Amino acid sequence: MLKQTYLSILAVFLVFSCSNDDDLVAACNSVTNVTSNSITNNSATITWEEANTTALYTLEYGTSGFILGTGTTLSETNTTAELTGLEANTTYDVYIQTICSATNVSLYTDVYSFTTLAPNVIPEFRTNMSEMNLFVGNLGNLEVTPYAFEYDLNTRLFSDYAHKQRFIVLPPGEKLTYDGEGLPLFPDNSLIAKTFYYNNDERDLSLGTHIIETRILIKINGSWETGDYKWNEAQTEAVLDLNGSIVPVTWIDSEGLSNSINYAIPSDTDCFTCHRINTDKTPIGPKMRTLNFSVDGSNQLQSLIDNNLLEGLSDPSTVSILPKWDDAVNYTLEERARAYFDVNCAHCHIEGGYCEIQSTLRLDFERSLSESNIQNRRNSIINRMSFYSQGFSMPLIGTTIIHEEGVDLILDYLNTLE
Repeated sequence: MLKQTYLSILAVFLVFSCSNDDDLVAACNSVTNVTSNSITNNSATITWEEANTTALYTLEYGTSGFILGTGTTLSETNTTAELTGLEANTTYDVYIQTICSATNVSLYTDVYSFTTLAPNVIPEFRTNMSEMNLFVGNLGNLEVTPYAFEYDLNTRLFSDYAHKQRFIVLPPGEKLTYDGEGLPLFPDNSLIAKTFYYNNDERDLSLGTHIIETRILIKINGSWETGDYKWNEAQTEAVLDLNGSIVPVTWIDSEGLSNSINYAIPSDTDCFTCHRINTDKTPIGPKMRTLNFSVDGSNQLQSLIDNNLLEGLSDPSTVSILPKWDDAVNYTLEERARAYFDVNCAHCHIEGGYCEIQSTLRLDFERSLSESNIQNRRNSIINRMSFYSQGFSMPLIGTTIIHEEGVDLILDYLNTLE
């Protein structure tokens, strides 16, 4: 009797189960192959592949690490979604859920992440440098915008032993045009920036830096304009200051010696003194011959060409190289001294320069020795470079101490001209 009861119950169960087979609901699968495209500094398009023939989708997104349920939610009927109003240079997380019916939804997808582009550089002199978008992240880290071309010079201008970060930003889609071995032609709205800083301890760079100023040139309606940004003590912002100032600086050099100077930030008038040809302002540093060397294994001119930033030049080997003033292995004493004069002095001692009338010296590298008048003005050069006296020593602007290594080089060279 008990056995018959069990069999009856089992039969009823099987009949009930079979009668519901046709009522089973198909699984609602998660979407696949989530991707992003058309990313800008404030928007992105998210696409995916559907896993069900008919479905709606819920997309939730937020800054990286946000918790599901706290983000921004979109409802989509197609396998694409436009995200707008995003923050520049920011990583976002995206989750997508498939809705097959009111009672049948998929799990959310695994997180998909993308990063918006950096904000566009604004080639205008704003009150605060942060408004110009020259750097990304914390300003004091000096991480340049990805739209910049960071460069170095084979022979550098001496500025009281300050380090310098240099970069050029061109308008989107524009290029430099090769115009000989000097300065290239820059399109309007080009920007050149140079930041001056000291390492607190040259023996241990992890101890940080002291950033002093960022000098900027912008080409506006065919003419270059200058502006200088002074950094605050917190190293979080730099403010436009056209009047100049003095900043006390102390650092420890590679020999462990403490050094102190009163660093002079130039006024806008001071900037014009050096950055001029007649009455027009002009850049000084990024000449083709001073860029024609390798940095981190890549020739800088070739990098400009490869990145579609320079036209009119196909082979950097056809461009001369300004000698490196402290490279006694590959260059002669005369070559090094003339290169030092070219970078540190020629912008004033040249036709159209500040010292054109006051001095007969012409110190550009291409000038022949006889035309330069270096030999005739030998004693004057020694007097002006061998000690520092404001308003008398050379260079006239941009230094407050003598460059001992540079002076030694020039004296050695001048002694050969006796």
